This record gives sequence, structure tokens and C-alpha cells, in this order.
Amino acid sequence: MKINKTNAARLLDREKIAYELVPYEVDENNLAATHVAEQLGEDIAQVFKTLVLRGDKHGIFVCVIPGDKEVDLKKAAKLSGNKSAEMIAMKELLPTTGYIRGGCSPIGMKKNYPVYIQESCLSHDHIYVSAGQRGLQIKIAPADLIRFVSAQVGDMID
Repeated sequence: MKINKTNAARLLDREKIAYELVPYEVDENNLAATHVAEQLGEDIAQVFKTLVLRGDKHGIFVCVIPGDKEVDLKKAAKLSGNKSAEMIAMKELLPTTGYIRGGCSPIGMKKNYPVYIQESCLSHDHIYVSAGQRGLQIKIAPADLIRFVSAQVGDMID
């Protein structure tokens, strides 16, 4: 099966960062990261989802957290220098990031928003994040992802 390179993959190529594109079966009725982990046969703790939030002071920011966890809005706000934060509305996702739900990658968004990644990523050799389309994940070393998107590592989950 030919895997089409996504913009996220091309950006990593340009910087000579090692990664692997891993396809999976998409279920339009179940876009949950837990389903992706099952499809990949991987531990859900290594399959990260990308959430887009808006802070009251600094606007849009991105949280990358393990797929089976929920973001703690208070912790996320504090980490990002905001007093409060909320998830953006689904209809805002595509115009804000260039990505759709179930295919939102922390790599290659329309703008370079601040990215925060859950500290648990550091306990894995590799993690998975969306490659920027449904049905495709990027397998990457956490340190490479952190460096590439200039992410801050912290705790933002319940």
C-alpha cells in the first residue's frame, strides 16, 4: 500500500528527523485514540492525541496528551501562562489548524502555536501522533518531536 506523505511528514524530512508513517484502519464512528491504539496494537499510553485550546490571555495553544487521558483545563491554563482555558469549538479546528478532527497533528499547523506535551511521553522510546490525516500516525522519538515543535513538557492531565 502506497502511503502518501503528509505535510507533517515532509516537514520532518526537511529537518532530517527520523520517524515512521504507520497507517491504521479508520472508523468514522470511532475517532478515539483508544481505537487507534487498538488498530496499531500499541499501548494507549504511547498513542497521543492533539487537542487545541484557547487561553484567556495568550489565545490558541496545543496540548499533546496520552490518548486515554483527559486534559485538565486548570493545569493546561497554568502551564500555558493563562488564567483559564477551554477547548476550541469543533467548527474552528480546520480554519485554525488546517486539520480535521481525528487527523490533527502537532506538526505543521497553519501557525506555530505554543505546544505543550504531557511529561509521560519521556518514559517511552517512541510515541505516536497524528500525521495530519485520519488513518495515518507518525511514530517518533519524544525528544525529536519536542525539539521539532519547540514543545514545553509538563503535566496537564487529570
